Amino acid sequence: MDLILVRDVMQTKIVTIGVGDSLSTVEDIMTLGHVRHMPVVRGGQLVGVVSERDLLRVSLSKLNDYGKDQRRAFLQAVEITHVMSTPAITIDPDATVKSAARVMAERKIGCLPVVDGEDLVGMLTETDVLRFFAGFDDL
Repeated sequence: MDLILVRDVMQTKIVTIGVGDSLSTVEDIMTLGHVRHMPVVRGGQLVGVVSERDLLRVSLSKLNDYGKDQRRAFLQAVEITHVMSTPAITIDPDATVKSAARVMAERKIGCLPVVDGEDLVGMLTETDVLRFFAGFDDL
């Protein structure tokens, strides 16, 4: 089990978002695509990660007293760069799943963008790791 690599369980079909996009765009993609984490890129290079937790934090801190339309207008006005986690904590595709799980647990994060050199090649989420350790066969 120690020798299974990140590349063996990571997701390779990933959706990225640009640094200039708004939080409302992120929220729409996350909701429609059932995605909880998105890598943020600038010119094709990874610069951060935005998560549902980031959206929730902004929504709770700024929007408690606003209605749905006002909330939507606020999210359209806020760029991702103001709420994303940066720099992104990444993992190499040749790292073991066990080492990736340790990084995620120690850093208390739900995903690791998988970077080969400078190229974003996948995404490893806590769900991927749990499915692997639970022994799911459909990886």
